[in-house]
Amino acid sequence: MKKTIWTLLLAGTLAMGGCKETPSFSDSAIIPLPQELANGSGSFDLSPEMGIQLVGSGEKLTKIGNYLASKLRPATGFDLPVSNESGEIVLELTGIGSSEAYEIEVTGDEVKISADGEAGLFYGVQTLLQLLPQEIAHSAVQSVQWTIPGGSIKDEPSFSYRGSMLDVARHFISLEDVKYYIDQMAAYKLNYLHLHLTDDQGWRIEIKSWPRLTEVGGSTEVGGGEGGFYTQEEYKEIVAYAAERFITVVPEVDMPGHTNAVLASYGDLNPGINLPDGDLTTVTKTPEREVQVNVRQASELYTGIEVGWSTFDSDLELTYAFVDSVVREISEITPGPYFHIGGDESHVTEKDDYIYFVERVQDIVSKYGKTSIGWDEVATAKLLPGNIAQYWSREDENAKLAKAQGNQILMSPNTRVYLDMQYDSTSRIGLHWAGYVDLDAAYSWEPTELIEGFTAADILGVEAPLWTETVTNRADIDYLAFPRLSAIAEVAWTKKERRSWDSYAKRVPVHGKRWDIQGVGFYRSPKVTW
Repeated sequence: MKKTIWTLLLAGTLAMGGCKETPSFSDSAIIPLPQELANGSGSFDLSPEMGIQLVGSGEKLTKIGNYLASKLRPATGFDLPVSNESGEIVLELTGIGSSEAYEIEVTGDEVKISADGEAGLFYGVQTLLQLLPQEIAHSAVQSVQWTIPGGSIKDEPSFSYRGSMLDVARHFISLEDVKYYIDQMAAYKLNYLHLHLTDDQGWRIEIKSWPRLTEVGGSTEVGGGEGGFYTQEEYKEIVAYAAERFITVVPEVDMPGHTNAVLASYGDLNPGINLPDGDLTTVTKTPEREVQVNVRQASELYTGIEVGWSTFDSDLELTYAFVDSVVREISEITPGPYFHIGGDESHVTEKDDYIYFVERVQDIVSKYGKTSIGWDEVATAKLLPGNIAQYWSREDENAKLAKAQGNQILMSPNTRVYLDMQYDSTSRIGLHWAGYVDLDAAYSWEPTELIEGFTAADILGVEAPLWTETVTNRADIDYLAFPRLSAIAEVAWTKKERRSWDSYAKRVPVHGKRWDIQGVGFYRSPKVTW
């Protein structure tokens, strides 16, 4: 009798020890942190016989359901059919607007995500994936109990623009790696991908009316590599891939500075000076060499990283014919509302010439139905209503000039969100001209408090640029972007009063485990216990 009792007690103890305790809903490691999150009772267990039910109608509703199924099937091994008839995971679209708000309700019987807009429903799906055990990130079947604690979420973003910039000009980034970056952005509810398509070192987008831009200007990169470019079909593929993940592409053609790739492709665009005898001379210049000739001629290709030494000729009408062609061709294949005109670090352009150039280019962009964004120096010109100045240089005066004209700014302070900055002096790649930006610096700031007198109404959103002077491959992207991109995503999404470094530092290690599973080679900041 004693032996039987002991056996039952031992069996019970082993059974209890073998059960993995489900964390409470409020302890879930969601990034960005939802605005409202409440614990419920019980838990939901995903099982093989379950499915995904779609409620409502919308152009992308079925795609969202299939997207969720594609994320759940590999690790669970479950069929998870997507239908309008039945399912324990319910995706309910209650409207047809563009709202990014969503709600989640988890009970013992079902998980329900509801939203007025398709984007909100998609963001709810991202949150659901983070509520599941970290093993959901595997691409092969895992022996795991797929349990979600009971609870509810009401969530919406603080800022409408939450983005990242990928510099594909200094080093060319392949089509597949751009798609990879889009997938990582989508996981953190970022909704704008800014592509820096042109710079001194390379031109990366096919322009059919000016073919030498890619033939010559796209032929190299920093360090002298072979460079590369996207055909217009490949660019449209990027735009479509991003749109399926509710990310809008913002193309940038940087000008009037950062233009040597153009000047190396078409000598007729090189600045010239009228001499007293009527001859035309051109200064063909790089940081290492300066040559004077008596005709406009192409400059040399450039593979260094110095800035501020190249410029368009703002008095040359051919310049604006060129800009018109480029803006027209790119706008025709870009459905989003914005076109980025650059405008930064144009140090050799005379101030009056710079202002004249910016104002003319703004008019060209407007002619093709787009709204201009420019680096904050553009605010020294007269901005068209609705145009955006991207605050990067920490020159508060430029931001104030934009506000005084009734225009918003896009927040990209280089000491907080420049992903190319080194974490510290031991970082294997990156630069540090703006200082070191470790994970806590990227997280611990508030957009509305950075410039005196600015409120949320003055700010379009937040964007984290990844410049690629030192980035050559996906591993380099991973190292510099993660985990900082997740921190900046939370700054852009979650209200100030909901955010705290201590909370984020406890949640991000869970994402580190998922990144390990996915093969994302992130930087293990010593500020966090991984």
